[in-house]
Amino acid sequence: MAGHVQLRCDDAVATITLDNPGKLNAIDSAMWQALHAHVQAVSDDDTVRCVILRGAGDDAFAAGGDIEEFLSVRATVDDALHYHEAWVATALDAIRQCPVPTIAAIRGACVGGGLEIAGCCDLRIAGRGSRFGAPINKLGFSMYPREMAGLLEVVGPAVVLEILLEGRILNADEALSKGLLTRLVDDDAVFDEALASARRICAGAPLVARWHKHWVHRLMHDTPLSEAEKRAAFDFLATEDYQEGMAAFFDKRKPRFKGR
Repeated sequence: MAGHVQLRCDDAVATITLDNPGKLNAIDSAMWQALHAHVQAVSDDDTVRCVILRGAGDDAFAAGGDIEEFLSVRATVDDALHYHEAWVATALDAIRQCPVPTIAAIRGACVGGGLEIAGCCDLRIAGRGSRFGAPINKLGFSMYPREMAGLLEVVGPAVVLEILLEGRILNADEALSKGLLTRLVDDDAVFDEALASARRICAGAPLVARWHKHWVHRLMHDTPLSEAEKRAAFDFLATEDYQEGMAAFFDKRKPRFKGR
């Protein structure tokens, strides 16, 4: 049975689920393309305020790419370049560039391509029984450079090299200690905690969440802020949400943000 990617939206929270029964949600080529399409759809939807990415079931977030199809989809250099550039890296970039906050809800195996996806999310909430790594050195191939970008932003070169050179599987405590994870909870609490986190994000001003994401990524570059960018940092002053937030503060009530 081929794998698929599900998209469900509920009260401003979109959930994208990787589902490949019997293969620990290993991601095949069609799933990479569907993942990209779904992330692009929620990126363009102003009603979505947070995105949760998860694996189907309780055993895995995703156990990497679907190795069974590699002999056909990566048979030549041109095939491999198309697979990793047009499908995998494009999907990962869509997650990193998504203007909406993203949360990876992780149970079980989070390996290879699964780890790459989690590394592109803004927050990573994992169960204590989850496992992390990219033991592709044992399969004789290397990680495509563009697929390292998310992990490099999260943990830096030292940890990425440790993961790739040793090919070791990390337990959840070690992953947390190395900065791979945002939060560690009991396995049966992962999805509830991810939803609770999404609700906290949704309670804030949605335009502010998007601006915070933008500025954090912008400041990762060495180029100083231009005068136009400095002024743009105060675009919130012209929003209805800013007026509502200030009014709610002085009225001692919860704000009702509309994303305007």
